[in-house]
Amino acid sequence: MEITAAEALVRCLEQENVELVFGYPGGAILPVYDAFNNSTIKHILVRHEQGAAHMADGYARVTGKVGVCLATSGPGATNLVTGIANAYMDSVPMVVITGQVPTTQVGTDAFQEVDITGITLPITKHNFLVKDPKQLSVIVKKAFHLASTGRPGPVLIDLPKDVALSKIKFKYPKNINLPGYKPTYKGHSAMVQQAGKIMMKSERPVIYAGGGVRISGAAPELLQLAETLSAPVTHTLMGLGCFPGDHPLFLGMLGLHGTRYANQAVTECDCLIAVGARFDDRVVTKISGFAPEARIIHIDIDPAEIGKNVTTHLPIVGDLKTVLGAILPNLEKKDNSRWLKRVCRMKEEFPLSYSQEGRLKPQFVCEKLNELKEDNAIVVTDVGQHQMWAALYMRFNEPRCFISSGGLGAMGFCLPAAIGAKMGAPERNVIMVIGDAGLQMTMQELGTAAEQKLPLKIFVLNNNRLGMVRQLQEFYCDKRYISVDFEFNLDFAALGRLYGMEGYTINTPEQLTELLPQILTSPAPVIVDCIIDREENVYPMVLNGSAISEAIGSGKRRMEDI
Repeated sequence: MEITAAEALVRCLEQENVELVFGYPGGAILPVYDAFNNSTIKHILVRHEQGAAHMADGYARVTGKVGVCLATSGPGATNLVTGIANAYMDSVPMVVITGQVPTTQVGTDAFQEVDITGITLPITKHNFLVKDPKQLSVIVKKAFHLASTGRPGPVLIDLPKDVALSKIKFKYPKNINLPGYKPTYKGHSAMVQQAGKIMMKSERPVIYAGGGVRISGAAPELLQLAETLSAPVTHTLMGLGCFPGDHPLFLGMLGLHGTRYANQAVTECDCLIAVGARFDDRVVTKISGFAPEARIIHIDIDPAEIGKNVTTHLPIVGDLKTVLGAILPNLEKKDNSRWLKRVCRMKEEFPLSYSQEGRLKPQFVCEKLNELKEDNAIVVTDVGQHQMWAALYMRFNEPRCFISSGGLGAMGFCLPAAIGAKMGAPERNVIMVIGDAGLQMTMQELGTAAEQKLPLKIFVLNNNRLGMVRQLQEFYCDKRYISVDFEFNLDFAALGRLYGMEGYTINTPEQLTELLPQILTSPAPVIVDCIIDREENVYPMVLNGSAISEAIGSGKRRMEDI
């Protein structure tokens, strides 16, 4: 029996155990939507295609599964681009399906035609334009395999309408062979042994952990490595939660807005063990001042990342969980008490701090949220000052508990990503920490959240301005502020009530302390408009051209005095 290629596509998704997809229909993708009528897959109707991509992203980060989103051709496809780029930068497994004009019209500037495979070539792991309907099943199998193996990432399938309507016999391949695509999972044995020797000789080791720990499922191995070596652990933004935030060896985030003690520990270490991290500019800031005394061991599944930004003394290409599993038997329990005492002094002398004078402080909001949230609650942030405050003042003890846009820094990510996260983990509380500007970029997705009856807890850190841009203008433009203040002040609590949410406006620490327990335990969706100090900056901060050891803020004394 023959079926349409569109029906075959939906069956392929079922074979890949896809439970739900996020999308927005249109003419070119209509055959695929029609095929969903006979499927068990749940489709989530979004309000904008960018929201669909971010929802698939949030779903994938929480579940570890491949997120799936759909859109029609032309503007539907181009509206996905920001979400695709975000997933690509943060190594999120995603399959993106777009409709396309009929093959006879491709290249004619037809209505709603864009070359989406050309546009997304630099921001996808791979993409396909389906020309032969008989190849569709193989293409889908390849797409899911590519998206979820090696270093994960988004894969796009562009399906012309006439191909989607073609009749074929359905058969889904059990296995796939991709010549030339053979990710390395097992580290080179000689390198593994050498890494163990360097680690054992080290007197001042620091582990620098990134999002690859979460992706690989290597959190248990990371904990064992740190405790065996007595090595402090610092994280990238993407790595938060992969090592217990309440562990004595935890240093918090490093880099541009990292803790001063994490930055100084990296500066003074004699061995930096980089696991699943990529030495990006937010971490390194100034190459010559980054871990200048250290031998650097870099373990990553993507060989292109090793040596790209920082010289590596010992590179190991492979899956992090597998490689650490091979290194650990070569190690013995170490006593680095002298080094740990030095690190403890750093923490004591340079704790995170802020002035509590004036209006409600965003750091206080994050501290109270951290105090009262469940340990397995999922915290989702947008991009900006609030993102850094959440990363600095909240603690995460489990992987997949902290979700944020890292490499791309895409404002508007938080709300749709939180929707995807909640749909991926409906039994867990999902808390949004978001700025007033970021919420206004995708706030139409409040309609999606309401339609799906999702009890999100939304905390808007509202300074009625583009806070991070204002901070940058303060330091780099001699306080010449332009286009950072909103003249119209939106009432977010009232907005939430329009969507059937409970809405609160909070102006003081006392109000927050009183209301927060009932907000977090409410079975209803809640939006909390926290009116924060408009002049508050994110500290610590490393200024342009400075090394990470030269951060300003969070401490009065010089680091060399302790």
